[in-house]
Amino acid sequence: MTTPTPLADTIRPESFEEILGQDHVLGTGGPIRRQIDQGRLFSMVLFGPPGCGKTTLARLFAKTFDADFISFSAATSGIAEIKKFMAETEKRKHLYNRDTIIFIDEIHRFNKAQQDAFLPYLEKGSVILIGATTENPSFELNSSLLSRVKVYMLHPLSFENMKQIVLRGLSADNGLANRFRLTDEALDFIANISDGDARVALNALELASLAAKDKTIDIHTVEDVVQKKALKYDKQGEEHYNLISALHKSLRGSNADAALYWLARMLEGGEDPLYIARRLVRFAVEDVGKADPNALVIAVAAKDAVHFIGRPEGDLALAQCVVYLAGARKSNAVYTAYEAAKEDALKTLAEPVPLHLRNAPTGLMKKLGYGKDYKYPHNFPDARVDQEYMPENLKGQTYFKDG
Repeated sequence: MTTPTPLADTIRPESFEEILGQDHVLGTGGPIRRQIDQGRLFSMVLFGPPGCGKTTLARLFAKTFDADFISFSAATSGIAEIKKFMAETEKRKHLYNRDTIIFIDEIHRFNKAQQDAFLPYLEKGSVILIGATTENPSFELNSSLLSRVKVYMLHPLSFENMKQIVLRGLSADNGLANRFRLTDEALDFIANISDGDARVALNALELASLAAKDKTIDIHTVEDVVQKKALKYDKQGEEHYNLISALHKSLRGSNADAALYWLARMLEGGEDPLYIARRLVRFAVEDVGKADPNALVIAVAAKDAVHFIGRPEGDLALAQCVVYLAGARKSNAVYTAYEAAKEDALKTLAEPVPLHLRNAPTGLMKKLGYGKDYKYPHNFPDARVDQEYMPENLKGQTYFKDG
């Protein structure tokens, strides 16, 4: 029995123009587009989330530049195996003047010593290395390797990108060739649960096509094959804003249970966890503020945890943050103070900084009176001294009211 090729592989883009969501590098004037137009290919590392097109890009480079293509996974391939192939490609380069692209998926899994083994071949230009990673290369790859490659960051695929890819899989001759009808509700659901990963979306579509009755793929079919309930949630529409508002207001009202529920609704509905993390950081400074400065530390730590470990493990970091923020003392004093200061900064005359508050690094500045009569607070009891810090037109103005 022959195992069929997965849909995600059969409809892989066959040209750079078919790749979605990466116009910043592939569009007119983009750095990768310039390499293609100039007919010059350099070793590179593609940094981006799963399913955004890293492997596809590498394969298209080989096709466009008529180069041999060898693919490895750093998770399963040993460095000895790769060095063997690199030595062989070096010989082929000398004998036939033919380029070879060595594509290494999950390159961040190689340790420093293993990464160093690539350096002689990159230095001589005998191979073209294309690495793919979901981890930040600045932290995971050593500096000597980074100095010899170009790093390109690829973007997560958007909700609309995901819908386009699913529809391509449905209609392509090498895909499902329009043999099935996909309801709009099912299309939105697949796009939501795939979290920007094209492979996940196409796998879900393919499984649903195998389970479809009467050639119709509806929401219930997709729910059944992915074992996930469709929640009423549109990341691009009103429900997106309704739910984040409900989460924010539940936190402001110190109701941890409601906040956890709205958090779960958003995450299980397919919301980007980093979007939620950013809103929690905003809440920590807007609604908790000086009443509990540790709230900002915890919110930023939750954001870092989500970025570091992803889903579903990162969901618990957000849940922990939500419970902490709900239970924290609340104060919007810093928020209201800054808004008042911002209004004055925008609407009042931008008067010059008072002379006594200016630094005087040159003799001329001292002669002009810069820094004259400034009172150094540390020379006074409790490091406090009575002197004016506001410009002339705002003397006596107060913004922050502690409490």
